[in-house]
Amino acid sequence: MSLPTTAPAVASLEDVVAAARAAAGLVPAPGQLVVDPAADGSPTAVPDAGAPAVTAPYSGARSGHVVLVLDTETASALLSDPAGPGGAPEAALAAAVRPALEAAAGAAGPVVLGPVEVGAVGDLDLSSVPVVPLLVDGTARAWVALVAGDGHDAAPTPSPSAGGALGGVAGLALLRDVEMTLSVEIGRARMTVRELLTLTPGSVVELDRAAGAPADLLVNGRLVARGEVVVVDEDFGLRVTEIVGAEQG
Repeated sequence: MSLPTTAPAVASLEDVVAAARAAAGLVPAPGQLVVDPAADGSPTAVPDAGAPAVTAPYSGARSGHVVLVLDTETASALLSDPAGPGGAPEAALAAAVRPALEAAAGAAGPVVLGPVEVGAVGDLDLSSVPVVPLLVDGTARAWVALVAGDGHDAAPTPSPSAGGALGGVAGLALLRDVEMTLSVEIGRARMTVRELLTLTPGSVVELDRAAGAPADLLVNGRLVARGEVVVVDEDFGLRVTEIVGAEQG
């Protein structure tokens, strides 16, 4: 389990409080968690070094790592659950708190959460970041912290659809196996219905592009590149000579 090795950007206390509020209702705990009204971001409230800590990177509207620390009593019930891949208790704990981590990381805008890691809070350096306790009947049962990355002040990304947030490398990875239709266009022509009805085998249709001009490569009907028509193993192909930018397509 690791956080950025370079000096972290410090998330504001307001951001961390908002993250803690978003996570509070989703953290498995023996009672309803609430944000400590006296939270001042002091990391001294974090329990001993052996307390379980769950971390995950996030990216999108902002980037960094979200940290959730659990007290021993709260974590022991989850760690003793043999559920999860191969009966690994850490996997069960990671799965149980992932919704809380997603809510905390996304409190200030849509983000994509990366892999969740489980370790001990003593393995992390939280001395320079705000840490906000979550209480049950006045007793701290969990703690939330954000370690912001370079993209902390980045402009927000467009709002995600109801299906969930997609952004950054993690979001694009979900689309890698989606099939798309590619077509090559060597030219176009306009004609009336009367002219269309006169077409017969052997008719020649004049296109609006000169011989030797590059052909267009379209993906789902959108122009993305241009190139030269070639023959590959007795099949037509396209040798790409130009990638078309978004402003041109």
